[in-house]
Amino acid sequence: MQNLLDPAILFFLLGVLAGVIKSNLEIPPAISRFLSLYLLMALGLKGGFALSHSGLTANVGISLAAAMVLAISIPLMGYWFLRRFVAVFDAAAVAATYGSVSAVTFVTAVQYLENQNIDYGGHMAAAMALMESPAIILAVVLANTLRKKQTPPIVSLGSGVAGLSGPPNQQSISIGKILHESFTDGAQLLLLGAMVVGMMTGDAGKAAMEPFSGDLFKGMLSFFLLDMGLMAARNLPQVKGQSPALIAYAIIGPILHASLALGLAYVLNLPAGDGALLMVLAASASYIAVPAVLRFALPEANPSLYFGLSLGITFPLNILFGIPAYVSIAQSVLL
Repeated sequence: MQNLLDPAILFFLLGVLAGVIKSNLEIPPAISRFLSLYLLMALGLKGGFALSHSGLTANVGISLAAAMVLAISIPLMGYWFLRRFVAVFDAAAVAATYGSVSAVTFVTAVQYLENQNIDYGGHMAAAMALMESPAIILAVVLANTLRKKQTPPIVSLGSGVAGLSGPPNQQSISIGKILHESFTDGAQLLLLGAMVVGMMTGDAGKAAMEPFSGDLFKGMLSFFLLDMGLMAARNLPQVKGQSPALIAYAIIGPILHASLALGLAYVLNLPAGDGALLMVLAASASYIAVPAVLRFALPEANPSLYFGLSLGITFPLNILFGIPAYVSIAQSVLL
C-alpha cells in the first residue's frame, strides 16, 4: 500500500484517471521522447557510477548470463503456450513482446529500491539492454520459418511452371537487418554509452552530473509516468473482446516469468537487489521498442493485440503491484 502513495505512482494513477474520463490532458510526443531519453541516460550514469566502485566482478557476469537465459527461454515458452489459442504470427508477436523488457518498469523499480535503501548492482542496467533483442530475433526466426511453411508448392505443367493457389508469401526478414537495428538503436546506445561514461568518470563524474542524474530523476520519472498512465488508459479498449487465454497470459504470465527469475537468482546466489530487478525484468513486457520492430518484421500480426496487452494490462499491474511484491519476495528468499 505504501507504494501507491509514492508521488511517481500517484502521477501514473492521475494519468490513468485523465485517460479514462477522456480529459484533454496530453504530453506532446517530443517531450515524452525527451523524458524517456533522459531517464535512460540518467539510469546509465547511475549504473556506471556504481560499477566504478564495484568493478566487473564474477557476480556481474553471472547476472548478465542469467538475464540472457531468461531473454531466450521466456519468449520460447510463451510461443509454445500461445500458439494453442491464437494465430501463430500473433503468438510469435505476443511472445516477443513479453520476452523483451520495459525500460520504464525497470527505472521505476530502481527508484523503488533506492527509496527502500536496498542495494543493487549498477550492471543490471546492462542486463536490461541485453534482454531486449533476443526475443525480437526469435520472433523473426519463427516468422520466417512459418512463412516458408505457408509457401504454396510449385508443380510442373509441361514446359511451364505454375504454383498451387494459396496465400501470398511474405518476404523473409533479414536477421542481420534486425540485429543491426537492435544494436544501433539510439535508446540502447545512450543507455550503454552513459554507463561507460559513468564507469570512466567515477565519483568525480557523479559530482559533476548532479543534480542531473540525482535529484531531478524522481521528478522526471513522475512526469513520464503521468504520460504512461494516459497511454495505458487509452489502450484499455484494445483489450476488450480478446481471448480469455490472452488476458490470463497478460496477468499470470509475468508472475510465472518472475518466478523463473527468482529461481535462477536463488540457484546463482544473487543478492536481493539484483534478484528483485531480474524478477522485474522477467515480468515486464515491451511496449515501445519491440512493437515498433514487429510492425515491420511481423506485419501479419495484429498490433493492437500485443500492444494492448502489454500497455493496457501488464504495465499498470507491474507498476502498481508487481514491483513491491517482487522486491518483498526477493528480500525474503534471497540473502
